[in-house]
Amino acid sequence: MRFAMTSNTSIRSEQHVTIGQLADRIDAIWQRTLDLSPYVLPEDLDYVEGKMEGEKLIIENKCYQTPQFRKLHLELAKIGNGLDILHCVMFPRPEYALPMFGTDLVAGRKGVSMAITDLSPISGDRILPAGYVTALERLPELEFEQVRRFPMWGDIFSPFCLFIHPEGLTEEEQFIDRVADYLEIHCTQAALTQATPERTSEILAAQTYYCTRQQENDKTRRVLEKAFGTAWADRYMTTVLFDMASP
Repeated sequence: MRFAMTSNTSIRSEQHVTIGQLADRIDAIWQRTLDLSPYVLPEDLDYVEGKMEGEKLIIENKCYQTPQFRKLHLELAKIGNGLDILHCVMFPRPEYALPMFGTDLVAGRKGVSMAITDLSPISGDRILPAGYVTALERLPELEFEQVRRFPMWGDIFSPFCLFIHPEGLTEEEQFIDRVADYLEIHCTQAALTQATPERTSEILAAQTYYCTRQQENDKTRRVLEKAFGTAWADRYMTTVLFDMASP
């Protein structure tokens, strides 16, 4: 059984503390650096409740848009008391040749099990713009005990992608700080980037490839299918999580 409703209270206060901290950092950077306006999702998809294997599943979405980005999406999900998820992607408008910022965090009873963040290139040569490369190379190097292997569809990620299983509070804090670093660089570079409408077709093709590859994430799809069914999962994956931009 599934039902949707709007909610004025965020579930982040009930989630793993690291997810709440990362959500707060993302929100703060967006509010401080970008000219935000509302982005309206279909009414039945902004807040959703359901059941998965007897556990209550809650999905909460927050979205904005800006002059450079057609959608900023922050999703928080909670499955019973055992699994908390943060998912965030910034979708540039197709006339702006900007990378795809994304980050995901998964936490269970034993702590954070998966953390990933990247600025994924959208150019045909799979290289980030020079301004990004310069800024990213200036960041201090970080070392983590457990670096994870990319999935089969991970060719969309850049050499700066951080994909780890954090070991303890210190590494979790380092990850949050690195996400904030990437986000600050992204917002700064976006403000400096001029529209290039002549590259719209190239940018759209690259964004479509990014979204198509992300939709191959079987773990996300399986969770949604178990809770809501195949048709609903397909709609959510292609309407909320990784929708394609129009020309």
